[in-house]
Amino acid sequence: MGLIWVCGVDEAGRGPLAGSVVAGAVVLDPDHPIEGLKDSKTLSASRREFLFEQIQLKAKAWGIGEASAVEIDEINILQATMLAMRRAIEDLTTRLGAWPDKALIDGNRCPNLPIEAEAIVKGDTKEPAISAASILAKVTRDRQMMALHERHPEYGFAQHMGYPTVAHFAALQKFGACQEHRRSFSPVRKVLALHSR
Repeated sequence: MGLIWVCGVDEAGRGPLAGSVVAGAVVLDPDHPIEGLKDSKTLSASRREFLFEQIQLKAKAWGIGEASAVEIDEINILQATMLAMRRAIEDLTTRLGAWPDKALIDGNRCPNLPIEAEAIVKGDTKEPAISAASILAKVTRDRQMMALHERHPEYGFAQHMGYPTVAHFAALQKFGACQEHRRSFSPVRKVLALHSR
């Protein structure tokens, strides 16, 4: 029997009011270890960027998937997160050349997959492959939000990355919602209702 490939999977962006939810999937290569893998939220932005490049260079395979704000509104954030995770694993399979043998999913539930999957609460602090996936997801999503900031600087996305901060609420009330805001999320829905009066 050959090597068993296990991928770690994590997401970024469930809580924000705008932008996609992004997932990463990583199969680490035991012959090319990556030092310093941790939950992406505990790392500085510069450290995440460094590890992002290391993961893409050294991992056996990696993938990134996302579900858009429109998809989140259509199917809800939980289902969109599962969809992004599946897309990340599918992207990984194109590099690995096959489905991995097993997926370790951060959280308490798994997407629908044709392989064995295990949900691990706080997995990004326990499994290096999930930590790596969290870094891929976080860096990718942050880059998307920086690009969105360039198009819509009035919302301050570069500061809050779309999360529901006081500044973000104030901008929503002043300018209404842009096309990347999640209309199914209560704060956005309330602002839209005010602006439609």
